[in-house]
Amino acid sequence: MDIRFDNKNVIVTGASTGIGRATAIEFARCGATVVVNYFHSFEAAKEVVETINSEGGKAVEIQADVSKTSDVEKLVKQSMAFFGDRIDILVNNAGGLLERKPIMEVDEGLWDECLDLNLKSVFLCCQAVVPVMKKHGYGKIVNVSSIAARNGGGPGAVHYSTSKSAVLTFTKGLAKELARTGITVNNVAPGVITTPFHDKFTPKETRANFNKMIPIGREGTAQETAWSILFLASNYADYIVGETLEINGGLLMD
Repeated sequence: MDIRFDNKNVIVTGASTGIGRATAIEFARCGATVVVNYFHSFEAAKEVVETINSEGGKAVEIQADVSKTSDVEKLVKQSMAFFGDRIDILVNNAGGLLERKPIMEVDEGLWDECLDLNLKSVFLCCQAVVPVMKKHGYGKIVNVSSIAARNGGGPGAVHYSTSKSAVLTFTKGLAKELARTGITVNNVAPGVITTPFHDKFTPKETRANFNKMIPIGREGTAQETAWSILFLASNYADYIVGETLEINGGLLMD
């Protein structure tokens, strides 16, 4: 099975580090033209673009806070200027925990910020990109949730797990709505993946305990997650609609 994305245009949100970075690079290696979205991490996003271009691919970095309507509109406008008239694939990867806090210490600001980052961003990006995809009768949307959506997450992560669980429901609803338009919508739910996310938010001893619990015996890699995203974005997944692909080494089996 040779997955190719020649002549396909891809937007990957939150693509400067971790899963987003690996996904952008893998799409480019498979022939796609890629928009590397970032918010704060310009230098990291620039490095991703330079990596892609040095390997003969084509990419550009575009700054946008995807939790804000005006920024998402700007992202799509600039992407269309780079691509031409098509956006074929959207990967809604931007997200984060922000900080771990028990529920009684989560104030309204943190709650709103977390849901905006993880859920509202998915809604806004889909709403902005779907009309472009409908115009051509083709599109692939892959959302990135988390194992936390299934098991409630680790300590101090109720706000995060709630937002990621909502992404699962959003994926199913949008998939039904768009199924007959030529656009498929699916989701991946990574488990413990070696990324800056866990470097920042998960203590080493906790990660060691996770590794003991994971049947495969190790953390996953960003590239392994990217491969799953590419599969769902490929024509090999044309008959997969509204599904969530668990990427967790067997830590959670559904």
